[in-house]
This record gives sequence, C-alpha cells and structure tokens, in this order.
Amino acid sequence: MKKLNLVIAFVCFSFWLNAQSKGNLFIIGGGNRSDELMKQLLTTASLKASDYIVVLPMASEIPDVGFKTFLTQIQKLDHRLIRNFNFSKHDVNDKQWIDSLAGAKLIYILGGDQSRFMKAVLNTPVYAAIHKAYKDGSTIAGTSAGAAVMSKFMITGTQLLDTVYKETFNKLWDKNIEFAEGLGLLENTIIDQHFLKRNRYNRLISALAAHPDLVGVGIDEGTAIIVHGNKATVAGESQVIRIADPKYLMKTERGLLKFKQAEFGVFTSGDVIDIKP
Repeated sequence: MKKLNLVIAFVCFSFWLNAQSKGNLFIIGGGNRSDELMKQLLTTASLKASDYIVVLPMASEIPDVGFKTFLTQIQKLDHRLIRNFNFSKHDVNDKQWIDSLAGAKLIYILGGDQSRFMKAVLNTPVYAAIHKAYKDGSTIAGTSAGAAVMSKFMITGTQLLDTVYKETFNKLWDKNIEFAEGLGLLENTIIDQHFLKRNRYNRLISALAAHPDLVGVGIDEGTAIIVHGNKATVAGESQVIRIADPKYLMKTERGLLKFKQAEFGVFTSGDVIDIKP
C-alpha cells in the first residue's frame, strides 16, 4: 500500500510539475503598444543574458516593416538578439530555424491576418516548436491577429450569412461566425481583439453562442492579458471584456440568437480574471 501511495504521489507531483513548467501568454489587443506595456512583456518573459527573442511576422502583409517597428521599440528597452523568422518565405522544415524557435525564451507574433499566419504554420514543425517553447516555460506573445491565433477556435472575421466584410458584426444570428483552427495555446478561451475600438460585442457574443462552454475574452487596443494557467492579469491602458456561461441559449425560427443572462465583466490594468486554458 505504501508503494502504491508513493507511485500516486509521484504521478501527482509530475502532473503538478508539468503544469508549473508551462510558460506565459502575453496577448495584446492591437493598436499602439506603449513602452510601459512592452516593459511588462519583457518582465513576464524573465529573460536572462543568454536568452533571445524570435519574431514571427507571417500574419503581416509588410512583415519586414512590422519586424523593424518591433525591433526599434524593444531595443530602446533591452539590448539583446532579436531574430526575424519569416516562415512564409523560408522552409518550415529547416531544423536549425525550428530548433532556434523552440529554444527562444520569447516568441512574438505580429499582427495582420490570422488566417495567413495559420496557413503558414498549421501542421508544420513551426506549430510544434511554438508549443514546445510554451511547454518548456517560454512566453508566447502576439498582437491583433497574433492575439487571435492563440485560441483553438480562432475567429477569422468572416460572417457566414453575410458576404460583405465588416470589422464589427451587425447581426446576432445563429451559425453566422466562421472559425478556423488556431494555435490552440488556449483550447477553451476565444480571443477577440481591437475590442472596444471596433465595437466587437456582436462578434464575441456570436462566438460564445457557437461554443457556450468556452470563455470569450475581448481585448481592447493598447491592452493585454498575461495568461498563466487558468488566470489572466490585465495590463495596459484600456479594458478587457469577459463573457461566459450564457443561460437558456436559444435561437428563433428566423435564426436570431437569444439568452437570458451570462457572466459579464469589464476589467482594467491589474485585475485578474478567470479563463479556461
């Protein structure tokens, strides 16, 4: 019996150790990134002298410009090696690049088009390297489209029942929101970005109605959530919206969504919110 208890204790400790060894997510809602917010990013990453940063620019239409903007801002705050790995133009099977990506202490995903980014990395060694880095304790960060890709159920921005693209949904219809597979660093939380600036309540509510067991988080511009485990700390200058657990979710014969109530909160810098990792 003692031996069995020791085995159980060891297994429990192993699970605990694995959970503790996971890294952080630093998810920015887009827009201008203040130096103060970037300082918090560097602090979260806990970079040592020998650590380096890798930027993944594949979501951007102008990846070199995006990288230079990031480089200029970070170099004002921290002088260390920052690498630009554009896998849209480079072999995703390059072992040297993949090993370097997996070994990065901070990986930063630029904004742009989240579908473009996932097209470059899904089902490739790049995807696996990002997950390995995160599991080994690295910080994975992203802004705008780089925020959207964090979710398993990634919002693409397309309305399935309206062929005209709008930055904000103007309808609350059943089966109107399109998802694609994201990185899945958050399997049970859906991220939406530019949230207050672009008034994306309808979009996030539509996402939650499609997956009512998940948590919806809307992050405004210049603002971030810092995720570790099932907690997220708000940072930055604006607000974060959390919505979850819709009660009596239904649709009308015309496909209009409705529910009686849901968890709803508005949070600012320093607040800690519950999410589902």
